[in-house]
This record gives sequence, C-alpha cells and structure tokens, in this order.
Amino acid sequence: MGFFAFLILGLIAGAIAKAILPGTQGGGIFITLLLGVVGAFLGGWLGSLLFNAPLGEFFSLQTWLLAIGGSIIVLLIYGLITKRSVRG
Repeated sequence: MGFFAFLILGLIAGAIAKAILPGTQGGGIFITLLLGVVGAFLGGWLGSLLFNAPLGEFFSLQTWLLAIGGSIIVLLIYGLITKRSVRG
C-alpha cells in the first residue's frame, strides 16, 4: 500500500476512532485526523510486529481494524496528556 493510501486510511480511521471514543480531547477535527494518521501507522506497525499481519491491501478488514485500533490508542494517550496538562 502506498503512502497516500495509508494517509487516507489514517484520516478515515481517525474519524471512526473519534466516533467510537467521543470525549473532550480538544484540538478540533484537524488534530483528531492527524492523530488518526499517527494511530494508523502505530496500528500497522504493532500489527506487523506482534501478529505478523501484512498490511498490503487498502480494502482489507485486518488493515482497517489495526488502523482504527491504533487510532483509538493514540486518542486515548492524547486525551490523558491534555487532561493532565490542563489540570496541572
């Protein structure tokens, strides 16, 4: 899968992850989509590292689940960091 396909996958995965994990992470839609791209890369890397999952196809369910899972992880971490910095 090419870089631009993975970028589009990350943008969509970030939007889906935000819909699954609503909250007040802050930053707006741009930060959420950017974190989705980071999460898609994280999910793809973890999937290939832990499960030896190939991420070659854009329309593979495995690729989408790993990208959305990675995006949820990144959004959770971002939410924890921003809540801590606002309180402290």
